[in-house]
This record gives sequence, structure tokens and C-alpha cells, in this order.
Amino acid sequence: MTAPESAVSSAVVDVAIVGYGPTGATLANLLGQQGLNVVVLEREPAPLDLPRAVHFDGEVARIFQSIGLAGEVLHRSRLSAGMKYFNVAGDTLLERKPSPPSGPQGWPNNVIFHQPDLEAVLRDGVGRFENVDVCLNTQVEGIEDRREHTEIRVRDAQTRQTRNVRARWVVGCDGGRSMVRELIGGGMEDMGMHQAWLVIDAVMIREVELPDITIQYCDPERPITYIHVVGQRRRWEIMLMPGDNPETIVRDEALWRLLAPWIKPGDARLERRAIYTFHALIANQWRHERLILAGDAAHLMPPFLGQGLCSGIRDASNLAWKLAAICRGADAKLLDSYCSERRPHVREFVQTAVRLGSIIQTTDPHVAAERDRRMLAGDAEIVNLSPPLGPGAHGGSMSAGTLVRQPFLSDGSRLDDVTGSSFVLCGETLPRTRQTQALWALVDAGVLVWISDDALSGWLEELGACWVVLRPDRYVLDQATNADAIVNLIDRWSEVICTAAPVSRKLRPEPVLN
Repeated sequence: MTAPESAVSSAVVDVAIVGYGPTGATLANLLGQQGLNVVVLEREPAPLDLPRAVHFDGEVARIFQSIGLAGEVLHRSRLSAGMKYFNVAGDTLLERKPSPPSGPQGWPNNVIFHQPDLEAVLRDGVGRFENVDVCLNTQVEGIEDRREHTEIRVRDAQTRQTRNVRARWVVGCDGGRSMVRELIGGGMEDMGMHQAWLVIDAVMIREVELPDITIQYCDPERPITYIHVVGQRRRWEIMLMPGDNPETIVRDEALWRLLAPWIKPGDARLERRAIYTFHALIANQWRHERLILAGDAAHLMPPFLGQGLCSGIRDASNLAWKLAAICRGADAKLLDSYCSERRPHVREFVQTAVRLGSIIQTTDPHVAAERDRRMLAGDAEIVNLSPPLGPGAHGGSMSAGTLVRQPFLSDGSRLDDVTGSSFVLCGETLPRTRQTQALWALVDAGVLVWISDDALSGWLEELGACWVVLRPDRYVLDQATNADAIVNLIDRWSEVICTAAPVSRKLRPEPVLN
């Protein structure tokens, strides 16, 4: 059905975001900050007030910092007290240490949160931008490519009226059952995990002595994960075993029987019970023409590494500055780098999550005994992954495509609070000569931020570089060791540097948390 002409918006927005979960809301904040005209299309009338994702890392906190929301998010969260994998005998097989208050990204390495709290902060953040229009209770029924833009047919779930929205680009942040992914096609790479788990979320109403750390109970008879979320919230993830009846295991009597080693009726209110199949899938094609995928629409991973939500937020960060540059005149081929960079990157996280899942999901006692012997012979610790990006919008040096750590500068501020979301040139000052004239013109115009600080000296020395150029997402564009090389580097990327420069107000620095 085609909407009548009167129901077709004549304006063409820069970006339409389909889906308003954490990935979509983060992208809306990033694009809003860039000054783009954005419409968010969300089928639900309000945020889902139930716990789901529970962990993010220091890089994601840094992305929240870039939109001025890290302080508020951290205020509603807590630092992870660590995680341990125990075998049946109570031996520690694997460990993640407690999170320090500040890690390499200038924020805690591992943070535990309640997803409705996070979504509330992100949506409030979107409300700061008049250039972002949020349409709740709006179902996307079809998307057509009109060459110069897309035509999105939407239906208001309350009035049942239809209209068309026009957008230059459409980003599908619409989850594991993504309609945008179906339109793009290409299928998904299956990395071999499809295991059903029962997830129980509870709110404590009585004081009960429970662990503060996350525990993976590697019991072949019944693998279980326990998580202290925030405040009085606790979660148990219980692997379904042969003989379990999915219809009866979610009933109260079955749940309390499973929870008996920790709590009993009267200790807690059961907030949610659901059976999930943990998948490990990555879309083969993340973009077709003007349609793009991000978040769970592009990849699904089991929760054992706590990186599902994190990977979606990274998608948003990688994509936002590229869309901004393209909407302001850069070559659309820049978007080719989105999938080429992000897909190999997220694949490492999925593979690691599958490997960790195989440790706890072992149900053969003999295999479990061999697992224990092998792991107890080592000193295994889980550390945050930070793989390089795949090939794309960065140079050929060893550091290109890697995430730069965020130091506290000599004046006590964080690096990103000084540099904002522009391209950044780190290193010693170049003299103003005819050779460096174009470079200095970018710096003087505020398009390229120059920073020289003692806090960066050690890092530059490690790289063997005099200058390093950082992208807006704080991955290294490239490095140089002499004046000719840095001038040529800036010249080669000048179009992208100029068009990616933010045009809206700079957000105030985030507070330093103790």
C-alpha cells in the first residue's frame, strides 16, 4: 500500500535510525551532536522496563563521555567486583580481576548496570538535540531505494495512519530479528553456538549473604551463571539440560527449586523469567546502497564476555563520524570501511565469547575433568580485548586502526575532553612554513585539533612516532616520523578531516569520578 501524497514528508532527513535500544540511542546522540537531521523510528511506545544487558567496558564509557553522558551513566551503575569460573570442587579455573576506578580508557574497565537506567540516560541525552526527531509507537512497514534517498513507509500503531519518511541513509538498529537486515540480505555467518538458557532476574527484598562478584559455576550437571547487577538486583542464568521442559521450568515452583542454593521465597521478588537461545552469528553484509546495520542487527553473541551491547555501541561510534562526513560532502565510499573495519573486530569478540562459553557449557564429566586439569595448570585471567580494526579508513603503520588509550593530561583533564570529536594531531609542534601552511590552516580553523602534552610522550616514543593522527572515534588514522610524512598524511585525508569536523556545540567535560 502506498501512502497518499499528503502523507509523504517532503523533507529529506540525513539519517533515519530504525530501533531505539542502546545502539540506536547512542547513534542518535552522536549524530545529533554532529548537527545532522535525524529521525528515530521505534515500534514500542516506551522503553522496555526489564533488565537485559548488564555490562559495558572502558571503551564504551569513553564513547558515553564523547556525548557528555558518562558521568550520569556511571552514577547509576557500579564497578564490577570481578568474575570467577569455579569447577565443582570450588577451584578457580579463570578470573577477571575487580575493575579499578580508572583504566586505559580513562574510565573503569568493567561496569555493571541495569539496562532501563542506561536507556533512560541515553534517551534524555537525545532530548538535547532539536535536530533529532524521535517517533515512538511507529512501525516500519517497508523501505524503498529512490537513488538519491530512501522512502520509508511507517504506520502509527495507535492511529493506524501511514506516512512516508525520506532519509538519505537508514541505519537498522532493530535487533536480532532485524527487518533492515532482511532487506539487505546476504545471510549470517554461524559460529556454532545455539544453546538454550533460562534467565532469572530477581530483586532482593531481604538481606541475604550473596557473592558480590560474578560467578560462572562450571558444573557439568547444571552450568549456572550468577551476577550481582546493581542495588538489590540479582541474575541467574541457568543452562537448560536434556529432559528440561521449557514450559514447566519457568513456573514458580521450578524456579524456586533451581534458586534454592542461594535464595528462597520471601527473600526476593522474581522480576523476569525467560528462555533465551544464545547465538553466535555475524551478518555477512552490513550495508547495501543506503541501508546499514548496527548492533544486534549486525551480530549476535553469547553473553559470556559481556560484549554484546559494547559491540553495538562501537558500531555507532565507528559509523557516526563517517555518516557526518558523507552528509557534509565526503565520498560515500568512506562507508565501505564501516563493514571492513567492524566485522573482523567484532568477530574476535564473538570467537572469544564462544570459547568462554565452551568452558562453562561442558556437560561431559570426563571432558570437564580434563578441562579442569588443563586450566588449573595455568594462570588464566580474562582481560579486556582491544583488537585492531580490519582494513579501512586508516593508514598502513603498525598503530593504524588501533584504539589509543585516554590519558589524563598535565592539567588533569582527560584527552577527549580537550579534543572533542574532531580529528586530532598529537605530537610536537611544526614550524609555520610554506610546506606546513595547509596543515596549519586546518588547525587555525579548528577543523584539526593539535595537542602536545607530556602525558602523550611515552606513548609516542613507544610507537617510534613524532606525530599520530586520531580519528573522531579515537582509533589511530596513521603516524609519521618526519615533517614531509605528516604533511602528506594530512593532505591525503584532508577532505574527510574537513567534512567530519563537528558543527554543533561542544559538550562540557565529564567529571572525574573517584
